[in-house]
Amino acid sequence: MSSLTRKHRCLKLKRKIAKKTMTARFRRLKSEMEKISIEQQVIKEGQRQVGTKIEEINEQCEQLRQETKQIIRQSVNTQIRLALMFNILKAREEGDFAKTCQLTRLLREIMAQQ
Repeated sequence: MSSLTRKHRCLKLKRKIAKKTMTARFRRLKSEMEKISIEQQVIKEGQRQVGTKIEEINEQCEQLRQETKQIIRQSVNTQIRLALMFNILKAREEGDFAKTCQLTRLLREIMAQQ
């Protein structure tokens, strides 16, 4: 066998080995890319769920703010009515019936508005 034929066979063998190695690398890369794709889908789903939960929490916060404002308004109105009632009693004790009448009328108006 000539040295040229041996070199040719050696080159063919090297090419064949290189081709097998490259094919194996491509398969491995393809497998890794599929795994990464699945992981990305899982991450996207997790992000979507987190976004949904954040929206729900924001809605609950807004509802709590509204309820808190309503409670504050009710508390203020109750304090005003109690102060008027106290002043009515005080005016009666002092015998100031004109003031008692005026405060009673104001209290009725406030109660009617609510």
